[in-house]
Amino acid sequence: MGSSHCAWLAPMREAYLQSGLTLSQLSNRVRLSKSKLSELLRGCGLYPRWEIVLSLAVELDMPQWPLYRLWRYAALEAQKTRDWVDRCSERTMAALATAHTAQPLDHRAFHELVESDYTLYAQVFLDDDQRDSAVSDTFDILWLRWNDALASPDTRRFAWEVLRATVMARTPHLDGRPEFSAAAFDTLALRQLADATARMNQMAESLELFKAMSRLPDHQLDVLVLLSLCGLAPDSVSALLGVPLATVQSDERHALHFLDSVIPPPETERTPA
Repeated sequence: MGSSHCAWLAPMREAYLQSGLTLSQLSNRVRLSKSKLSELLRGCGLYPRWEIVLSLAVELDMPQWPLYRLWRYAALEAQKTRDWVDRCSERTMAALATAHTAQPLDHRAFHELVESDYTLYAQVFLDDDQRDSAVSDTFDILWLRWNDALASPDTRRFAWEVLRATVMARTPHLDGRPEFSAAAFDTLALRQLADATARMNQMAESLELFKAMSRLPDHQLDVLVLLSLCGLAPDSVSALLGVPLATVQSDERHALHFLDSVIPPPETERTPA
């Protein structure tokens, strides 16, 4: 099961568990055998057609538009043809268009508030297409789980965890740590250098830095990426992550201390006597 499949299936499983329905009751309502329904909810078997997913969404009272968008992307990831995807949903497109207008106003406002910063963060780890897909999927998942987000201790923190999980699911990993060395080729320090030798030296320095950064704990890595690579101010990072400013400052301090301990200082040329 790919990350995109999991993106819509996990909220659907959660909605089923919270519904209080037994598998037999849900099976009778959607007219799908218990065995097939069990396979669908476990992510096993063939990728489900949209009509089946929609019938479950109706019974579980899930928003249809973000679910469809996630289902469609995952179908293409599962190597279903666009013709298959279109045929699965052609009868419901009019209803989906209406469902699109039902986006909660507070979700839409939150989307507009944080989208640019979410995109900056995703850009550090992913290419342009993957970045846009990860951010789009994040807001679709949040729409599916918006009630959970509002009921959480902090909506911003809940949303950030969704973004991070979505980005990291698409990010290559090496020894269990995110691999984002491609960002070394797009640093401000590198762009400001005209000399080829200086650019090569700076690139090597950036690659070493990013390799060391990947070893940081998740929360320290996020803080350092947002501060150092995305250029956000500490108070903006605090608001984006939904954590106190003191926590951001502490994470930055511990992260920099770790980097100083593992990256040797640059060699200095000796002045001839």
